[in-house]
Amino acid sequence: MVNKRKNHPLKIVAELPDLMRPEDYQNAATVKKVRVRLTLSDDGLEILGDSLYVETLEKLLRESGPHPIERSLCG
Repeated sequence: MVNKRKNHPLKIVAELPDLMRPEDYQNAATVKKVRVRLTLSDDGLEILGDSLYVETLEKLLRESGPHPIERSLCG
C-alpha cells in the first residue's frame, strides 16, 4: 500500500505507542489534536504521531520528508 505522494510507503504494524489522552477523546468534536513524540538517536530522528484525524497526521508526516510511514489499525 502506498500513500498519495511518492516515496512514502505505508507499512501496517501490529501496534504503536498510544500518545492520546482521555481528554483528547472528550474534546474531539471541537479540537483537532495531533500529538507527536520526537526521538533523536544515532539512526536519526524518529517521529511518532497519534491523532483521531489520521489524514491530518499523515499529511504532516509526508511533509517531513521522504520516508516510510508505519501505521497501526487498532485503536
